[in-house]
Amino acid sequence: METTPASPRRRWSLIGPGLVAAATGVGAGDLVATLVAGSRFGYALLWAAIVGAIVKVALAEGVGRWTLSTGRTMFDGWSSLPGGAGRLNWATLYFAIYVVIWGFVYGATAMTASALPLAALIPGADIKLIGMASGLIGLGLVWFGGYGLFEKVMAGLVGVMFVTVVGLALIVAPDVPRLFTGLWPTLPEGSGFYTLGLIGGVGGTITMAAYGYWLNAKGWRGPEWMGTMRIDNRVAYAVTALFVIAMLVVGAELLFAAGVALQSGDRGLLDLGEVLADRFGRGVATLFLIGFWAAGFTSLIGVWQGVGLLFADFWAHMTGRAGEEAVRGQKSPAARAYMLWLTFPPMALLFLERPFALIVAYGVLGSLFMPFLAGTLIWLLNSPRTPPEWRNGWVSNLLLGAAALLFAVLAEREILGLL
Repeated sequence: METTPASPRRRWSLIGPGLVAAATGVGAGDLVATLVAGSRFGYALLWAAIVGAIVKVALAEGVGRWTLSTGRTMFDGWSSLPGGAGRLNWATLYFAIYVVIWGFVYGATAMTASALPLAALIPGADIKLIGMASGLIGLGLVWFGGYGLFEKVMAGLVGVMFVTVVGLALIVAPDVPRLFTGLWPTLPEGSGFYTLGLIGGVGGTITMAAYGYWLNAKGWRGPEWMGTMRIDNRVAYAVTALFVIAMLVVGAELLFAAGVALQSGDRGLLDLGEVLADRFGRGVATLFLIGFWAAGFTSLIGVWQGVGLLFADFWAHMTGRAGEEAVRGQKSPAARAYMLWLTFPPMALLFLERPFALIVAYGVLGSLFMPFLAGTLIWLLNSPRTPPEWRNGWVSNLLLGAAALLFAVLAEREILGLL
């Protein structure tokens, strides 16, 4: 654990919490959404992927700046907002309801996403059993291991994703001149919702709020770590943007020209595995499925660890013990109780043969947190709660305001789709 600020040269060697947050936010379903965008519109929406990365940098930087400049967590900030009675206000009540419902749905989704590629690699394997085993392995990792081990495992899995996803983009040989044409913002007919999804969906979940907790776990405390945090954050989301661009390349080169359609959701990546096996051989398809698994499992363990910390902080505030580190840490009873909530009750949902309601519920719930995070960051970072020198400038306000508006539109889309 680092306890003193790094020199400018050493900052590059300390990158970690941002990579954890970014990798947790890039799930298998996000990769499918990017593939579908590439398969339908070629490179036309490349600019949207880059804008999405910039939006995520602004959100994560806001979380990090709040944490380092004030020495307080995101939940400290939410609990300081007005409008409520006792220890509950509108923000903490929203979080409490959201985190319980979302955790139940997400647990099943994450276990399924981790199981699908393994089931494809093991003929006759039962997706339900592999999903439950994935949940238990993830639980064991965050239950018994500390942050250091967790970060190393995440970095290793990101390395696997990098080799497979970026390697696949190189194998399909991108048309570089045509790729650069996608940098100019255009909206092909019928691309509106895909554009919004590409900007807002990749790399953005409730775990963005956990970034500050991972900074503290790393030992970065105080404004003197601001420069290190900003490098960490920008490099992490640059890697995320590279993943998105690579999958857009695959969609454009492998699927767009051939007119291949993918299934929606995580199963679309299994379709791509079959296309790869036909085009490049079973070895390439196998490596891709391993990368697919890494994307799913990073999201699983990132949520088990990061949202567990958020819930523990919530519980510490509700019980009047917010100042006690043992009550709000990774090994606290509340954090472990939430990890169990993510693991065992959702296993019942794995036995649904066609979990349409589960998929719809996850889409709606996932869209409802990011407007909350962006909006509360604008409030906190423009208020006297933040030291004057670290409050928002006009660029930060513009980016966070755009993020709040974007995610609100995405949430409206999901809710209208449900109705």
